[in-house]
Amino acid sequence: MSTAPRSRPPAPLRTAVLGAGWVAREVWAPLLAEHPDFELAAVVDADPAAARALAPPGGAVRVAARAEDLADVPLDAAVVALPNHLHVPAAGALLRRGVPVFVEKPVCRTGAEARELGTAAALGAGVHAWSAARHRADVRALAALLPELGELRALGLNWTRAAGIPQRDGWFTDRRLAGGGALLDLGWHLLDVGLDLLGWPAVTRVLGTLSGDWLGRAEGAADWSARAAGPAGDASGPPAERVEDTARGLLLTATGVAVSLESRWASHQPLDSTVITVEGTEGVAVLRGTFGFSPHRLARSSLTVLRRGREEDVPLPEEPVGAEYRRQVDELARRLGRARGGPGGAAGAGDSLAEITVLASCVDLFYAAADRPATSVPAPAATPEPLRSR
Repeated sequence: MSTAPRSRPPAPLRTAVLGAGWVAREVWAPLLAEHPDFELAAVVDADPAAARALAPPGGAVRVAARAEDLADVPLDAAVVALPNHLHVPAAGALLRRGVPVFVEKPVCRTGAEARELGTAAALGAGVHAWSAARHRADVRALAALLPELGELRALGLNWTRAAGIPQRDGWFTDRRLAGGGALLDLGWHLLDVGLDLLGWPAVTRVLGTLSGDWLGRAEGAADWSARAAGPAGDASGPPAERVEDTARGLLLTATGVAVSLESRWASHQPLDSTVITVEGTEGVAVLRGTFGFSPHRLARSSLTVLRRGREEDVPLPEEPVGAEYRRQVDELARRLGRARGGPGGAAGAGDSLAEITVLASCVDLFYAAADRPATSVPAPAATPEPLRSR
């Protein structure tokens, strides 16, 4: 009697992490290391010490200062966690090599950069990107309530930090490099989650305003970010080089849903909070919590539904801060065709290019409506720039 040989599980995906900053150190490197479907194969950063610190001791991990130095390293995937202006050049180089990429938000600064990514991805590799907040238990609970709200009419998206300017001077607040401030940093997350709840309708019109009242104020800097500890730059410098710390706008979708958006790096509020409000013909749902890792957060999330004057609290499961990022890595494995317990292979679950294009279009429309044309952001330089960490 013969028995069929057991099939071996597929080898882990050899993955490069580009950037050795906070998100790489605290999120990507540890989560990839513990996940059975991934293996950290390379770290790229212009700071050799930061790159070496990210590589596990004793492991066969290539450390390099430039993506070009990985030409002889076989890769199955890569995570791009670099400053904003380096996202598209780095991701494009990997895509043209046939390596699927996950790009940290904001994936790109303009619609033109989204099209550039699309051209590189057309060669056959997938570009993946989405906010980890989609995987939060409270966001999932809100999504499950939507059918009970009837026809959706309005969506409110608000992420307000008490003090959260991530860098008082440097690339984060230099519009030529970052492409934008609070709108791209926080608003990209909000729009990603909000438009996903709505099923990704096209956005047809945008009204927006921008302000930068907190950029020169020490109390606006994030006390949990080492990048914010340095002295502030000249807030009265050339407007073309400054980003906004606050963005407020109204977006109209092709399905007729009005979307209000407010993203703020700093405010007079005592705590950081994220509020999503969904109004339908049969009720209004309000989710209150805090996205991200800020220590100045609401004690717990709450979800309420208001129907004809009666408010109901919806129970939410407890989960540790950052649990959504572990689910994000699980989802990336699934999209790359390596779902746990499922078959391996190269075929994934589709890339994110269509969603990236919608989000980039929203950014373009918002900045244009606020009289700050996104087209003023320069195209990537022909010569590759140093891959410095976020």
